[in-house]
Amino acid sequence: MIFRADNPEGELNGFVDAGSQLRGELRFETTFRVDGKIEGSIVSSGTLVVGEGGEVDGEVRVGQIFISGTVRGSVQASRKIQLCAAGKIFADLETPSLVIEDGAIFDGRCTMSREQPAEEPQATSPARPTPVQPIQQPLPARKKG
Repeated sequence: MIFRADNPEGELNGFVDAGSQLRGELRFETTFRVDGKIEGSIVSSGTLVVGEGGEVDGEVRVGQIFISGTVRGSVQASRKIQLCAAGKIFADLETPSLVIEDGAIFDGRCTMSREQPAEEPQATSPARPTPVQPIQQPLPARKKG
């Protein structure tokens, strides 16, 4: 299944169908689906969908990946990795967001970090808010009575 909510264009650049095998380097722009087998490297800022019968063996560097099949090797996703219930991943992962559904298999290591944009300076200590200063005015005199 292609996750249309995460790819509003609904554009599929291509696919490797069941029974097909590809060996080498794959590059694509928006969305690519694997129901066959790919060995090698996959590079894209887009979305990779590994269907239930799909297998990926190698290095994957994508924007996001949805796994219902099997992935072996290493996976680096700049936005999200989602391991669906039927998915199996035997890889080292690097991503800011990891979703593992009940029933999925994950065997490997995961590094999660949110990189700061380049224009933002690195702070050595957490920023502290400026304290609010009270207004220094005398209180009005109270009348007795």
